[in-house]
Amino acid sequence: QVQLVESGGGLVQAGGSLRLSCVVSGRTLVRSAMGWFRQAPGKEREFVAGLRWTGGTTYYADAVKGRFTISRDNAGNAVFLQMNSLKPEDTAVYHCAASARWTGVGLERKETYDYWGQGTQVTVSS
Repeated sequence: QVQLVESGGGLVQAGGSLRLSCVVSGRTLVRSAMGWFRQAPGKEREFVAGLRWTGGTTYYADAVKGRFTISRDNAGNAVFLQMNSLKPEDTAVYHCAASARWTGVGLERKETYDYWGQGTQVTVSS
């Protein structure tokens, strides 16, 4: 069983910063990519950022490019999302996800991912 547990969410004023963490535990997971998604009330879950596990290439949604940074720890047990210059429209539940079978395309698609965390709430006040 693989578990992904997010933390680091909270309430922040517009212009502020938060750092989300996602810890992977359980059986050894051979992963090809990890990603962060978010879901606001009444909206579809959308891609935020992704990371190719081997090599560390990163990918971002246009809405967060230049403000958010995805990274991983050297031990390979966690992935992070540094969020700067937060806006009210960034308010959502943020989920991390892991893919064991990404082949190089479709990192922004939910169907690419095999494992998901329960999410952490991020609220940005104006």
